[in-house]
Amino acid sequence: MFRRFGFSRLSAALVAVCLVSGFAFGANKPHYVVTNDDTPPALSSSATFYTVGMSGLLNMKAKVLTGRGGIAGGYFAANRVSALNSGNAQCVYTSQAQTGEIEGIAIKTLEIGGHAVGSRKDTGASNGVGLAMNAQYLYASFTDSSTIGTFRVLPGCSLKFVGDVSVMGLQGGVIDGMAIHGNIMVVTYGDNSIESFNISGGEPVSNGDEQNSTGSRNGNTYSSGVDITQDGHFAIFGDTSPFTIVEVSDISSGKLAPTVVYHLGNELNSSNVLLSPDESLLYISNNQSGTVTAVFFDKSTGKLSKGCVSRPLKGFDADWSYIASLALDQTTGTGGVVYVAEYGAPSSIGMINVKSAGGKCTLTESSRSPVSDPNSPGLLSIGAFPPRPF
Repeated sequence: MFRRFGFSRLSAALVAVCLVSGFAFGANKPHYVVTNDDTPPALSSSATFYTVGMSGLLNMKAKVLTGRGGIAGGYFAANRVSALNSGNAQCVYTSQAQTGEIEGIAIKTLEIGGHAVGSRKDTGASNGVGLAMNAQYLYASFTDSSTIGTFRVLPGCSLKFVGDVSVMGLQGGVIDGMAIHGNIMVVTYGDNSIESFNISGGEPVSNGDEQNSTGSRNGNTYSSGVDITQDGHFAIFGDTSPFTIVEVSDISSGKLAPTVVYHLGNELNSSNVLLSPDESLLYISNNQSGTVTAVFFDKSTGKLSKGCVSRPLKGFDADWSYIASLALDQTTGTGGVVYVAEYGAPSSIGMINVKSAGGKCTLTESSRSPVSDPNSPGLLSIGAFPPRPF
């Protein structure tokens, strides 16, 4: 079976971070790209905040210590950064793999506002703790225990543990990717299977639709990352595969339909996917080719078509080894600039400029890319604040 986490965990000393002034997103509104630095427990881990300036350029602003328990590795699709921008609630949440701890960071102060843990069995010590959320609840995918923890969102970026449920793939795989929209949660497992849950009551309840993805029938591809369209009509799966494979399931019935498979290129691996805010483009991390792919998406039919591929990003195979989660500069249009986590020691953030018109697109790495994250010896997870509206 093709493995997406079979790399060694790197280690590196933390480097002091200088505070740098940045550009505000709109009038007096903060605009950040945030990392989960995932530092192994010999040193304190952290979340690094970068202000976003003109043309999407990043400036390091602050390092927020988040405790010990990182692993500098894990599943590509288990994103360990989640942002909330709802009313007066402006928070970023990060997780610690070994301890299962989740920290809520207040955007206004860039200080820890909340701390929570799940049950005693909840852990992601081998492959991380992924996060997804809405305005009421945060959900944590504990990859070792294969449990989904539910946490109620409280004022001040605090959380209260509600409970957890045990989940498992059809072939015994543990939870991997996770996305939510409205009352539905869609998850992937590390064994070809996918499943959806009803979260209208808070804690997830299976919709009874667990199934193997269509693409996995060939034996060398299986669903890993997942995103959901703004109207909740389609779930889009990025596959771990020797090629750029994406699968789409119609979830308008409230359950997963069998996936439709799209072969979108020959780049190695496609475990992380992210829709643009206008849903015209789907961005894909080619995790082991060091490239980013953009493909065209028809939000009315759910169909995908080939678009464009970046050149291998600067430093690939020399300064860093893999790319992972994606984030966007803007919350409208195509997102402006695509940011991508680059796994190395130290790690970095790649910046790719997007142009799309007339059914054609280009992805061009910024001359200022990459931006170093000296606090991370193995960066896999980044996020943006404010987050995409859906």
